[in-house]
Amino acid sequence: MNHKVLLILVDGMRPDSLSVSGHPYIEQLKEKASYTLSARTVMPSVTLPCHMSLFHSVPPERHGIMDNIYTPQVRPIDGLCEQLKASNKTSALFYNWEQLRDVARPGSTAHSCFISGSNYGYDVTNRLLTDHSIAFINEHAPDFTFLYLGDVDEVGHKYGWMSKEYIEAVYLSWDCIEKAVHAIPEHYNVIVTSDHGGHDRTHGTLMPEDMTIPLFIKGRAFASGAALPEANIIDIAPTIVRLIDVSPNRDWEGKSLV
Repeated sequence: MNHKVLLILVDGMRPDSLSVSGHPYIEQLKEKASYTLSARTVMPSVTLPCHMSLFHSVPPERHGIMDNIYTPQVRPIDGLCEQLKASNKTSALFYNWEQLRDVARPGSTAHSCFISGSNYGYDVTNRLLTDHSIAFINEHAPDFTFLYLGDVDEVGHKYGWMSKEYIEAVYLSWDCIEKAVHAIPEHYNVIVTSDHGGHDRTHGTLMPEDMTIPLFIKGRAFASGAALPEANIIDIAPTIVRLIDVSPNRDWEGKSLV
């Protein structure tokens, strides 16, 4: 297909928070994208294990990351960025949670931008990273761009999932999503998802509130307003390489949604 892809991930965004937030762009994206509000993440439903599973298309028991502390894989699998690099495709990562530096091996990305959410505020750095990613896409046109927005998870841990403050953080994150989608070239495929949900002030369990994530995919290969089939976070990397016309790694366990 040889398309380009922007993947936007809002950490800790529960699907049922979307209707509560009432952001108008959510309904607009539903009309333009294929989507599901019942995709599944992996267990443990914790940020770094979920991201490693997203980028490497295997469950945590295979990549070995079971908490937010990175340890090298015993039997390494090439992840999304490594697979793209091997086919001379370019990747760019933008994030405000530093542990995500380990989702891609050194040398596998063309550009990486980290702005510390803990130092400057996740709400502020969400907006800064959105602007940086837009500028980079419009100037350099990478094949794959990852934009991570960490504020929702931070607010969930502080005030509780589905609290007033949490819903406001979801709304503001959709401001960033809307801005990014409207500011980049129309031919980019856009994927919007989360890594996990949450309950009370935590996550990491098998509760549906923790394990269920939204998934939107907008692009020429996806019917407008259509329901995505049963989907898991490990299906995202195979879908991205299929769109960019690169073969998946033979060790990946997810399926392409194209």
